[in-house]
Amino acid sequence: MSIFLNKDSKVIVQGITGGEGTKHTRLMLKAGTNVVGGVNARKAGTTVTHQDADGNDVELPVFASVAEAIKETGADVSVAFVPPAFTKDAVIEAIDAEIGLLVIITEGVPVQDSAEFWAYAQGKQTRIIGPNCPGIITPGEALAGITPATIAGKGPVGLVSKSGTLTYQMMFELKDYGFSTAIGIGGDPIIGTTHIDALEAFEADPETKAIVMIGEIGGDAEEKAAAYIKEHVTKPVVGYVAGFTAPEGKTMGHAGAIVADGAGTAQGKKEALEAAGVKVGKTPSETAALMREILQAL
Repeated sequence: MSIFLNKDSKVIVQGITGGEGTKHTRLMLKAGTNVVGGVNARKAGTTVTHQDADGNDVELPVFASVAEAIKETGADVSVAFVPPAFTKDAVIEAIDAEIGLLVIITEGVPVQDSAEFWAYAQGKQTRIIGPNCPGIITPGEALAGITPATIAGKGPVGLVSKSGTLTYQMMFELKDYGFSTAIGIGGDPIIGTTHIDALEAFEADPETKAIVMIGEIGGDAEEKAAAYIKEHVTKPVVGYVAGFTAPEGKTMGHAGAIVADGAGTAQGKKEALEAAGVKVGKTPSETAALMREILQAL
């Protein structure tokens, strides 16, 4: 099994004809993803041609809207490669069409826009991942996003991370074990899917035997996740918090990664996680080594 994405997922791409949309549609198909079409209102009625995982040409229809794409293809996942200025409209369109999962890759989405579409999504059926994230991959089955699909295969580890590059590094470090699903939730101040959402899903997934959680300085998401782990997660969890050397008041890497008035520090997050029974590495490699010890004992 997996969480949120599997081989049966039918994926559309909002912005399929743009530069990033074109490149990553090709890579998603190569990863085995069932991409069934795309959305660009200005190019509706046309098609784009790519090759699938077996090297066969696939002609993908371009639709005027997400609703039309769902009606014609049965799509249940959308990946948005839309410029920041148009992201809010694209997200609301996807929510109104009742897409099951929406992965927003776009970086630089205004926080006010994220707040508005996050609020709009409450009580509706669309799960949002992102924005400013690498998306989600269930190795050997499907990729919705930009994670390199060749890093690691299928296995017992669930991974949830704020950082794209650290997602890739952890997958590489543990490639000999493999992953049930790896999800990059994004590092913006307001995101759709949280550490806790992923932890809950991994806890319920029978194929996930252990979980790696990667956080970073800023905010209190990791502290909240620690409290959740203590109460609700029975599977072993190892953690890593990026930003131990970050100076106070500086934004580091992500829009949400800022330490202010002593809150949101890496040390504070590490202590909260360790108090919940999570083993925390000082480096990604040390974190991977901690996970290896756990997997060898299972």
